[in-house]
Amino acid sequence: MSVSVGMKGRCEATVDESLTAQAAGSGTLPVFATPWMCALMEKAAWTAVAPGLGEGESTVGTKLSISHVSATPVGLKVWAESEVTLVDGKRIEFTVSAYDEKGLIGSGTHERFVVTDQRFLTKAQSKKEG
Repeated sequence: MSVSVGMKGRCEATVDESLTAQAAGSGTLPVFATPWMCALMEKAAWTAVAPGLGEGESTVGTKLSISHVSATPVGLKVWAESEVTLVDGKRIEFTVSAYDEKGLIGSGTHERFVVTDQRFLTKAQSKKEG
């Protein structure tokens, strides 16, 4: 693993009906849903560090503390940005921010852990047994 403080990621989308609070079930209004903003932030984070991971390694999100401060209507472009602020063994912390074409819509912090894919999946699948 070669992940370091300062690594950055960015992910973008255009808000359509499938990304609204109505579609996500998180509200009744046709605006960019908080769950989709969280997903965009997580994608910006994992893509930031993906180049530094070894074969058979991934990251999984474990904490997300964010504020969603401005609504975005259908039709506008949104994007999330992330930056690694701490690497502590397999634990990685990020700052995350989200924007639309008019400015900041959300921000906060995110934590991810580096996992070995097969070991992680085996442990998850074991929940189905006995």
